[in-house]
Amino acid sequence: MAKPFLILLPSLLVSLTFLVQAQSVELKPVWESDTTLRTPESVLVDPGQKVLYVACINGGPALENKSSYIAKVGLDGKVIQLKFTDNLNSTKGMGILGDKLYVTEMTQVAEIALATGKILNRYPIEGAKFLNDIAVDTKKGVVYVTDSNDSKVWAITNGKTSLVLAGEPLKGTNGLLFENNQLLIGNGDGTLLSLNPVTKQLSTIAKVSGGIDGIVALGNKTYIVTEWAGKVWYIHADGKSELKMDTSTQKINSADIGYSAATKMLFVPTFFHNTVKAYSLK
Repeated sequence: MAKPFLILLPSLLVSLTFLVQAQSVELKPVWESDTTLRTPESVLVDPGQKVLYVACINGGPALENKSSYIAKVGLDGKVIQLKFTDNLNSTKGMGILGDKLYVTEMTQVAEIALATGKILNRYPIEGAKFLNDIAVDTKKGVVYVTDSNDSKVWAITNGKTSLVLAGEPLKGTNGLLFENNQLLIGNGDGTLLSLNPVTKQLSTIAKVSGGIDGIVALGNKTYIVTEWAGKVWYIHADGKSELKMDTSTQKINSADIGYSAATKMLFVPTFFHNTVKAYSLK
């Protein structure tokens, strides 16, 4: 009587594998903020405080723009403090390490006290051209930073900067995510890369149609990534990419996203549309 069971087991495993790979998500609109969030480029979820930090370029992403700010927004989309930190230079990606918030400016990274919004330090990156996203290794205390115009990844550790990776296959590096001791890098050619920061070993996870701006992890090696032009992709565990939303024809951007695992909510900054949109993931 054992033979039929042994014969059926491989096919059962194949079926289960197919079901896992076939799982997907749907994005359901929940709310949209007001338009006081001028040119929002990045959204960061602070699960401890249950708030969103929104980096607002407030103009063009240029070196001469000194009017950028970070807003504090509730999980319901209502602005709590429009200018939590002000007088920043073309703000983009953010990350939290301990009691400090880090945000990229054009050629440096600003360190901000989460308790007050006060700028504590600025860390210049040598030769930086267009610093963009941030990811944080909270265990080792490392802040990783991309330079999109120089195709490099940098690290800040205890206030000291160091080059992590440069050259091929990096090209227009933008989005970053640190997960399970791996640094995920969104390349300008649409490739989602995984880097072991210790060995420098690189591998390809997935590919989408354009440069990857935002990356968030949903668990079980699945991700949501965005293209700035307005495309939102779901990355399956097997690397398959599935387009979930495209607002490019409406000229509504999808920049550097945030995600709340507790509420399964995705937060999309719309850049020139001057809002943040929230979607539930089903």
